[in-house]
Amino acid sequence: MPRTDKMKNALDGIVNLMDGLLQWLDDRLEARRARTRREGLLAVLLLAPAMTLMGVFGFAPLLAGFYMSLFGGPLGENQFAGWGNYIRAFNDPEFWNSLKVTVYYVLGTIPASLVGSFLVAYGLHRILRGRGLLRTLYFLPYVTSAVAAAMVWRALFMTPDGVANLVLELLGLESQRWILEGKGILHLISGGWIPQDIGPSLALGCVMLFDIWHGSGFMIVVFLAGLTAIPRELEEAARIDGAGALRVVRHVVLPLLSPTILFLAVVSTIKAFQAFNSFYALTQQPDQPLFEPTTNVVLYIYGQLYRWNDYGYGAAISMLFMVAIILVTTLQWRFVGRRVHYS
Repeated sequence: MPRTDKMKNALDGIVNLMDGLLQWLDDRLEARRARTRREGLLAVLLLAPAMTLMGVFGFAPLLAGFYMSLFGGPLGENQFAGWGNYIRAFNDPEFWNSLKVTVYYVLGTIPASLVGSFLVAYGLHRILRGRGLLRTLYFLPYVTSAVAAAMVWRALFMTPDGVANLVLELLGLESQRWILEGKGILHLISGGWIPQDIGPSLALGCVMLFDIWHGSGFMIVVFLAGLTAIPRELEEAARIDGAGALRVVRHVVLPLLSPTILFLAVVSTIKAFQAFNSFYALTQQPDQPLFEPTTNVVLYIYGQLYRWNDYGYGAAISMLFMVAIILVTTLQWRFVGRRVHYS
């Protein structure tokens, strides 16, 4: 066979081999695309119930609320107001007062709850006998109805014959109006030297105390779960190196608990911004005007919607408040999240 024929046969073989290889790759890619389409269809089918529920009970009410915020007046008498309700909110001193009350409440409850719950959880983690019983006792307030528990606390702070005032009288101190007192705590402690509108009111302080007690059970259980996941060998190694109890907590326990702390801080902050039951049950009367020293933003929205039937303005405040919560949560993830150690 001539040399040229051999070279031509070899080239034809290589071409046929490459063509077969490309055909095999094309078949594999087509099969993979078909499998991906099937998996995508399966994912859509599996997500459809959850997405439907989110759309019906989440996104649809959100869009309806925004649409409502563009109108003014009660339902049935609405007139298009555009951005008027939003401008009204920024110029409304009562709205700013409710926002101030909300900020005082968040700053007063979240740090105290985190610190107190961690200390209790760490103590429960260190002991062996009676841990289950104590864990149950600390968790009981959280599973108790907030309204029912608030009614009991309301009786404790009753004026003038409540248990709190009886204790003050036994100590030789002056009785207080507690949940009816609109003056600031700092004003009362300083004997009037600090203006009464600076700092949270005594009534708001009572609400804070109740919610710290009522919500700490959840934080304690979560902290206990995080502490249980920390290897004991790390703490023992730190003690062998000469670290005391405080240094072990600061340099070993807290860094390893940082994901848990971030989770609790974010969830508790959102919950604190949305607090309503304790405020209403402790300090508000059904047939009376809203008590301004304890009217947070959610309670103010409730008043606009259900007492004054100003649905457009109430919806506008709700939209602004939602944006504020999203911003605060984003800042927490951005700045606090940098200090989180996941390993």
